[in-house]
Amino acid sequence: MSDLKVFRLGADGQDVELRSSTVALEVQLQRRVEASMEAMLGIRFLASEYPTGPWHRGRVDSLGLDENGVPVVIEFKKGNDSGVVSQAVSYLTWLKSSRHEFEALVREKLGAEVAESVDWRAPRALCIAAGFSHHDRVAVGDLGRVWPIGLVRYRVFDGGLLSLQLVEPVSAAVSTAAVRRSNATVVPPAAEASELPVLGEAPECLRDLYGELDEALTASGEVEVVPLRHYIAYRRLQNVASVIFRPSPSHRAILLYLRLDPDTVELEEGFTRDMRGIGHLGTGDLEVRIASAADLEKAVPLTRRAVEAA
Repeated sequence: MSDLKVFRLGADGQDVELRSSTVALEVQLQRRVEASMEAMLGIRFLASEYPTGPWHRGRVDSLGLDENGVPVVIEFKKGNDSGVVSQAVSYLTWLKSSRHEFEALVREKLGAEVAESVDWRAPRALCIAAGFSHHDRVAVGDLGRVWPIGLVRYRVFDGGLLSLQLVEPVSAAVSTAAVRRSNATVVPPAAEASELPVLGEAPECLRDLYGELDEALTASGEVEVVPLRHYIAYRRLQNVASVIFRPSPSHRAILLYLRLDPDTVELEEGFTRDMRGIGHLGTGDLEVRIASAADLEKAVPLTRRAVEAA
């Protein structure tokens, strides 16, 4: 991925590139992200410098629970540090062996209902640093399904600007390339079919539509597919979309929830709906109902907008 370039329009009407830098102290970056973690990363902050006990002998920089109910460990490095990936793996092993402790923390911070809905199928880690080596990227790609780790590059700019750029996405239970349309059926080639339980008893017509929808959502190559208990999430740093199946004959459709402002969309009864203030599975304020190829054709431009805005 190429370096991020940021420009400011000057008084003379010419763009001037802003020079980026790194933080002087690692804790400055950590505290800033922790203070706005949900807005920046879609992760609810739980704890800072959390001790991992005598065996793992460390402290997790930050612990959180993402918008899909998945546990997350976050490690910060002010510069480039090749040890951050191995450190993240170590903390993920601790996390997977400390479910009751983590759920007790969630219960304390977010309540019993949230603690009971923690999804342990794909706990993940995010490493936020000034940069990563080629070997970091290779290691993260190879760790894949066993140790899901995302690499996020940060930069600070004059005027208090902070950028967070996803360098290498987390490898979830099914990668962006893994969920594909084959013979009108969604098939995860390197995974068990049970990893997409939300497909359930979805009829072939919905599976066919979903194959096309999946291709539209993942066309950029920068969106990962995260199968969850009740929906399939499409994520960059935060969820871009959530997909839910409604297979009953009277309401047969795919419900697509997009991270788009409904005020920027011309709503169409029976096709799009403003979900602000209305509870639903998944995340996203715009609901798109897809029951036919014609619906899918209208939905594709909206998916592109959501991905581009993420």
